[in-house]
Amino acid sequence: MLKRTLYIANPYHLRYKNCQMVLESKTGECKSVPVEDIGFVVLEHPQISISMPLLSALNANNVAVIFCNEKHMPNAMLLNLDGNNLQSEIFRHQIDASLPLKKNLWKQTIEAKINNQAALLQKLGLSNNNLLALAKEVKSDDSTNREGHAARLYWKQLFGDNFIRERFGAHPNPLLNYGYILLRSAVARSLTGSGLLATLGIHHHNKYNAFCLADDIMEPYRPYVDELVYQMDKKYEWVDNLEKEHKAELLTLFTTDVIIGKNKRPLMVALAQTTASLAKCFTGETKKIVYPKFE
Repeated sequence: MLKRTLYIANPYHLRYKNCQMVLESKTGECKSVPVEDIGFVVLEHPQISISMPLLSALNANNVAVIFCNEKHMPNAMLLNLDGNNLQSEIFRHQIDASLPLKKNLWKQTIEAKINNQAALLQKLGLSNNNLLALAKEVKSDDSTNREGHAARLYWKQLFGDNFIRERFGAHPNPLLNYGYILLRSAVARSLTGSGLLATLGIHHHNKYNAFCLADDIMEPYRPYVDELVYQMDKKYEWVDNLEKEHKAELLTLFTTDVIIGKNKRPLMVALAQTTASLAKCFTGETKKIVYPKFE
């Protein structure tokens, strides 16, 4: 079932009643949404209040609740820590995973990322030959950093020679940052739903990062954000700050159709298939992560 994404940018009081999330305005006007239909909730307004029973119900339904800071950027997330009945067993396999396995999983991840970057460039009518060659050169653990070489070529093709991809850089970096934060939250939600520990990465290792595995697994999905930002860059005349309509459009990422295996499905559904396959890699049932193929 395709879950709904709710972007709340007004000062509502949010509460739980009869299995519904109730949004009550200061004037007393009420709206409601069945909790079981929700996948993501983005809370942006600083005067939003939310009840504990509602948070508990959202958590029980594996809803990712994303909180924004005073700059209206996502900076915290509520995730279910008990989202799979085999979680303890899967955790054990994940923790015991061998170094060769993790190196091979990272190789698969970078190959998929570069191939998807190349496919996006081809779709946009841009040169991708060098990226296709780099994807074939990826070694175990990407020991020769084909990912970095591909990135330098990719960003120049996508946004021009003067573009520099950086966290606090000029436009369209803010759009990319917002989109990647949303993607990261979606990956983290799917990981917990598959019984995996989002903190324990296969490549990313940072004691200050609670979502290392999410940062790993989101890599081949980044081009879906990039395509959305590319189209928005052509559509809007930009100002310094992202407006509500820009953020709302970025939230359509979750329902973007992707090809995974032989099927077309929304990105949030495809993520569940990817993370389930990763869990099977850790338990020894398979050796391949199922990633989408960009078209």
